[in-house]
Amino acid sequence: MKSLEIKKLMITIIFNLAIFTITLAQKHNIMILATGGTIAGVGQAGSTDTRYTAGKLPIDQLLNAVPDIHKLANVKGEQVAQIGSQAMNDEVWIKLVSRINELLGRKDVDGIVVTHGTDTQEETAYFLTLTVKSNKPVVLVGAMRSATALSADGPKNLYDAVAIAADPKSNGMGVLQAMNEKIYAARDVTKTNTTGLEAFGSSNFGPVGFIFNGKPDYYYSSTRKHTLRSEFSNERFTKLPKVDIVYGYANMTATAIDAFVSSGSKGIVMAGVGNGNLYPEAEEALKRAVAKGVVVVRSSRVFSGRTTIDSEVDDKALGFIASEDLNPQKARVLLQLALLKTTNRDKIQQYFFEY
Repeated sequence: MKSLEIKKLMITIIFNLAIFTITLAQKHNIMILATGGTIAGVGQAGSTDTRYTAGKLPIDQLLNAVPDIHKLANVKGEQVAQIGSQAMNDEVWIKLVSRINELLGRKDVDGIVVTHGTDTQEETAYFLTLTVKSNKPVVLVGAMRSATALSADGPKNLYDAVAIAADPKSNGMGVLQAMNEKIYAARDVTKTNTTGLEAFGSSNFGPVGFIFNGKPDYYYSSTRKHTLRSEFSNERFTKLPKVDIVYGYANMTATAIDAFVSSGSKGIVMAGVGNGNLYPEAEEALKRAVAKGVVVVRSSRVFSGRTTIDSEVDDKALGFIASEDLNPQKARVLLQLALLKTTNRDKIQQYFFEY
C-alpha cells in the first residue's frame, strides 16, 4: 500500500473514531437496576400459556433482547435482586434506594431504570419517589407477559423506560413508571388488572404523559412533594417500622387488628369501606390500638376518590389520620417513613396532606 493511501486510511479511521466519540458523549448514561419480576420471567418459549417463573433472566439477557436500546443511551445493567415482586421487602427497598442515590450522585450517571415485577411495583415506586435524593430521572418498568411468551411486552416497555430516563424533560418529574406506552407518576399509579396488558392506571389523575414514536411527551406533573423536596430523602435507612394493613368489610371483627397490635405493629392502615368508614367493632379495636401508642391511618378499599378528614369519622377525637387520596398500600409506605421521624398525630396528618 502506498504512503498516500495509508495516510488517507488513517485519516478516515481517526475521523470515524472522533464521530463515534462525539456521538457517545452526546448520549446520556443510563443505569438499569434489575430486581426480577415478570419482565425477567421464563416459561415455555413462544407460548400463550400464562404459567412462568418470575425473575429468572439476568439483566444482560434482557438488554440483549432490545438491541436498539443502545441507540437511545449508553446503557449498563446491574442486578440488585432476582425475585418476583410478590416477594418484595424492606431489605430490597433499602438496598435499592441506597444504590440509586449512590449512582445518581455521580456525574457519569444521568438516570436510572428499575426493572420490577408488577404486583408491588406501585409501592416500590412510591417509596423511591419519597426517598431518592436527586432530580435525575428514575423510571420503573415491568411486563405482564414473561420474556419467553408469545408477543412479550417487556422489550418495548424497557425501550420506552430508557427513552424516558434519557430525556431531559424527565428531570424533576419525580419517580415515574412506564408501561404500555403510558407514563405515570409514582404517587398516583396503581395496578388495575390482574393479567391484561393495560394493567396500570390512575383513577383520580390519569397518566402524566405518553410515549409517541419512542419519545416521551408530558402533559401534567404532580405538585406533591417528592425526591429533593422530600424530607425523607435525607434519611439514612437501616430498617423500616412494622406497619400493617387491615381490610374492612361488613360484619367485621376485631381479630386482625388485635393480632397486629399484639405482634408489635407500630402503625395500622385501615382500608375502610366507602370514605374510610369503620365497622363499630373495628373502630373500638382501633381506639384501643391508639391508646397503646399504635398510629392508625384510615384509607379506603374504594378504587378512586379520597378519604376525607373528620367526615363520618371524628379523626381528631379518635386520634386517627386520614390518608387523603393515597390507597392503603401507599398509605402504608408513607406511614412507615413518617414513623422514622415522629409519632405525633398532627405532624403525620400533615405529611399526608403534603405527600
